[in-house]
Amino acid sequence: MKTQRFTDSQHLQALLFNTVKSFNPVRILYILSMVPFLYGCTTGTSKPAASAPPTLPIVTLANDDQTIYQEYPASIEGASTIEVRPQVDGVLDRIYVDEGDSVRKGQLLFKINDRPYQEQLNQARANLQAAEAALENTALEVEKKTRLVANKVLTDFQLKAAVSALHAAKASVQQAKSAVEAAKINVGYTEIRASTAGFIGRLLKKQGSLVSPLDSEPLTQLSDVETLHVYFSLGENDFIAFKRDTKGETLEQKLQQVPPVTLLLSDRSIYEHPGKIDMVDGQFDKHTGAITLRATFPNPEGVLRNGNTGRIRLEKRYQDVLLVPQLATIEIQDKIFVYAVTSENKVSQQPITVVGKSGENYLVEKGIKPGDRIVYKGIDLLQEGQTITPQIVTTENIH
Repeated sequence: MKTQRFTDSQHLQALLFNTVKSFNPVRILYILSMVPFLYGCTTGTSKPAASAPPTLPIVTLANDDQTIYQEYPASIEGASTIEVRPQVDGVLDRIYVDEGDSVRKGQLLFKINDRPYQEQLNQARANLQAAEAALENTALEVEKKTRLVANKVLTDFQLKAAVSALHAAKASVQQAKSAVEAAKINVGYTEIRASTAGFIGRLLKKQGSLVSPLDSEPLTQLSDVETLHVYFSLGENDFIAFKRDTKGETLEQKLQQVPPVTLLLSDRSIYEHPGKIDMVDGQFDKHTGAITLRATFPNPEGVLRNGNTGRIRLEKRYQDVLLVPQLATIEIQDKIFVYAVTSENKVSQQPITVVGKSGENYLVEKGIKPGDRIVYKGIDLLQEGQTITPQIVTTENIH
């Protein structure tokens, strides 16, 4: 029997239809036995064509000088913040300032009722007059007994007793004078004046309140904000880098070499006056692992107040450093890699050492060198040793 070869699926379907219609069992078995053969003849066993290497953008690395900025949260305090407290008990008679007022040094802020202290002063003055009168009497007594002893009317013992009484009278006068001065001081304490120029904080006591030096809360706070102290913290690694990259042998010498720092306000605007780092805390905080630094800023216009917040921006300069787009890197188990492209256009995964960031780029110290080519985009599906078709991308096109 000559075997008919089917090349069209429609012919096969027609043959099956006619066979079933005529219900010829022999012909049905024959057709079914030929299905695998016919399928193989129809589909064939040709191999798929090899895919072309993927076309990926690459960049050529070059050295460059870069300046980067690191920011740290900061708190702002006046150069001096003083608690204003009463030094004597009494009723608060007058309040001469309002919250937020700018005051000068020596300005009167509060007045405590001074009548009890004026009476104490009057009593002390009266006691002084009595002591001075007693001193005069004892002096006259010594003078009289001196003459009597000279005439041998009285013994030396009686004269010595009079002299001793004179000394006691002099001491009483000194005590009375001290009491007068103490009473004057207390009267002076009823007027509470600004010990420095600055701004008044919240007024925690109202007029008519009974105040005392033992009160838990002060009358107010006075902040001298002509000079600002801005505090921020560096982690241990950042502090080590800070000391390593700053010139100088001792910490004091390094602080003198630190360039001026910038203060960013809470709205991200830049404070117009630069500051200077002038203090490093003596130890790390054992809870946070950070150390506190202080930068001092002038505040001639009084724009900032005690309690403001912001961020300190530190400038750091790198010379001859490689700039690698973050988009061209992949992070695996806390290590950062790039795909370097060989002269045969094959890719090789290379670990790199990152020393900083500038925008969307890494600053790389080790792992690659100037002139190396790396894959810029599409690295997620690359495999070690895979061949690619490079598409050159200039640094101007990198965003």
